[in-house]
Amino acid sequence: MKKKPVVVGVTGGSGSGKTSVCKKIFDHFDGHSILMIEQDFYYKDQTELSFEERLKTNYDHPLAFDTDLLIEHVKQLLRFEAIDKPVYDYTKHTRSDMLIHQEPRDVIILEGILILEDPRLRDLMDIKVYVDTDDDIRIIRRLLRDIKERERSLDSVIEQYLTVVKPMHNEFIEPTKKYADIIIPEGGQNHVAIDLMTTKIASVLQENME
Repeated sequence: MKKKPVVVGVTGGSGSGKTSVCKKIFDHFDGHSILMIEQDFYYKDQTELSFEERLKTNYDHPLAFDTDLLIEHVKQLLRFEAIDKPVYDYTKHTRSDMLIHQEPRDVIILEGILILEDPRLRDLMDIKVYVDTDDDIRIIRRLLRDIKERERSLDSVIEQYLTVVKPMHNEFIEPTKKYADIIIPEGGQNHVAIDLMTTKIASVLQENME
């Protein structure tokens, strides 16, 4: 008889490689009962604010997220109940009208920069992972991504990093490292750590199925 799904939290700073780690875990269990929830989907609805006010949103601060909704959705999945995930529209800087229906699965991967910040969310996780990557590498990755994929200027990316991303990382993200069960240096390139992770998840999954 199934006990409950296995919840794996994967966090780290912007550009740390946490998404790559999640993808490698997800691909390893391809064909199995697994799902991923990105914290980015749970930014707060800002429809009551003007567009100019929305532009001032600090997306690297805990208050930017609807953590209560995320926690409720994880609890529903743990009860093997389906959820309807919100979708965030970055062009309008608020939540869109679209919802993504998600059926429960045996393995849940939670991915985001601040998933270890709230103790209520941490307590729902079986395995907590922090992807720890050098600041220089993270800013270079962010520069390449934002310029190439989001058509941002070099100056705007650097300004945002220095005024928002780096201070928020030091204040809110880096301190959550102490809550991690596993710290993975260099993200998705650390194949040994990924192998250890997938082996552990498989072990917990097997225990829950017995």
